[in-house]
Amino acid sequence: MKRFFWLLFISSFCFSQTSLEKAKTFLAEKDYKKAQQEIEAFLKTNPNDKEAIELLGDAYGYQKEWDNAIAQYEQLKNTHPKNANYHYKYGGALGMKALSISKFKALGIIGDVKRAFLKAAELDPKHIDTRWALVELYVSLPGIIGGSTSKALKYANQLQKLSKVDGYLAKGYVYEYDDEPELAEKYYKLAIKVGGSVTCYEKLTNFYEGQDEPDKAIDNLEKAHNKHQRNAMHYQIGKVCADYNLQLDKGEKCLKVYLSNHSAKDGVPKAWAYYRLAQIYKHKKNKEEALKWIDKAIAGLPKIKVFKEEKTSISKM
Repeated sequence: MKRFFWLLFISSFCFSQTSLEKAKTFLAEKDYKKAQQEIEAFLKTNPNDKEAIELLGDAYGYQKEWDNAIAQYEQLKNTHPKNANYHYKYGGALGMKALSISKFKALGIIGDVKRAFLKAAELDPKHIDTRWALVELYVSLPGIIGGSTSKALKYANQLQKLSKVDGYLAKGYVYEYDDEPELAEKYYKLAIKVGGSVTCYEKLTNFYEGQDEPDKAIDNLEKAHNKHQRNAMHYQIGKVCADYNLQLDKGEKCLKVYLSNHSAKDGVPKAWAYYRLAQIYKHKKNKEEALKWIDKAIAGLPKIKVFKEEKTSISKM
């Protein structure tokens, strides 16, 4: 009899482990509903498993079911009050809910968001994600409800001590929002100098586009491509050229290189490159070529409204 119960326990344990592994696989594959179902089934017999509860919160979060995600993380931070990551995830889910509801209702949540992030920062002096969250929170909030550039910079300085790249990016972000473009550019460039990742280059490119400086954006993208050799950067160069009606020959060349080397890992579907080529040919007053490429864009992604609007515009040339 004892052997029977021992085998039953082992079988149940193996099944449970398999269920969680399946759930992780579904999460990696972005099949969040199936992951949710696996974890819910597992929790029926293992209701206090903290890994499963956290994964369930993650699955809900990916599906933007913020109330359900909040409930899972709240349970974790209440039962494990010294775990910084649970407070961070709880605050993050609350923050995402605040963004999805009316501004008036969101006001009642912001205090809890801030408290959760501050608690996580207190519990773990090396928690980088929490400090990023606090930087973004203090930058985005109006001063009347707690927004503060000085507090955002305080956490950016903490980030810099943990990771120079993160610190420089955070300072660039703060100064960009605070309408101090020279300082923002300085820190984004420092991030590139120290880290040089694709993300660092992207932040500076986006900054230049936001400042309406497309030539600088293109130059930065070319430097990024020289370092990282990413085909996706050919699309980004073509996009800027098309959007701003400049360096059109370069944009055309880059988009065609992008298309000839395209693979799923590039991220942007071919149809968008066709659309950008149509824009470039429209700028060049070549109606025939513009129509050819916009038709290819529409055939590739027929539900994209902006493609059809662009065809109407080209047809009127």
